[in-house]
Amino acid sequence: MINVPELLAPAGSLDKLKVAIDYGANAVYLAGLKFGLRSAAENFTLQELEEGVKYAHERSALVYVVLNGFLHDQDLEELPEFVEFLEKVKIDAVIASDLGVIKTVRKYSNIAVHLSTQASCLNVESAKFWKKQGVERVVLGRETSIKEAGRIKREAGVEVEMFVHG
Repeated sequence: MINVPELLAPAGSLDKLKVAIDYGANAVYLAGLKFGLRSAAENFTLQELEEGVKYAHERSALVYVVLNGFLHDQDLEELPEFVEFLEKVKIDAVIASDLGVIKTVRKYSNIAVHLSTQASCLNVESAKFWKKQGVERVVLGRETSIKEAGRIKREAGVEVEMFVHG
C-alpha cells in the first residue's frame, strides 16, 4: 500500500481556502482574528471560519486552525470561548506552540492538537515530551532531514509533518 502524504496549504482568506481545496489540497490551515502569530494578516472572522469549515468538509478536506501565538494570562483567559466555538464548527485540529494554549485546548475540547514548527521540535526526546502533553502531530523544524523525521516518527510514536517547497 502506498502512503500518500497529506497536502496542507495555507488559507489566508475564505477565497484562498476555496482555491486551495479546489486545486487539490487535502487540508488547509488558517487563523482566526486572535491567538495567532500573524494578527495583522487578513485572517478569518467567526462566520468565515464556519463557512470555510463547511466548504472544506463538503469536499473531504480538513481544516486546521493556528493558535500559534505565545499568549499572556489575559489572552489565555479569553481562549476557552474560542476553543469551544472551534469544536462546535468541527475543525479537525489546532496547531499550537505554547504549552498553556495546548493545555487550554485539551481542557475545553476534544480537538486534536498539532505542534507548530514555532516550538522547534527537532529530536525524538522533544517529540516524546509533546506527545505526553497530548500532541498528536509535530510539525518539525525546517532543519530536520527526512531520515531524522523517520526516526522521530518511529521512536516517538507521533505523526510528523514537514515543510516542502517547490
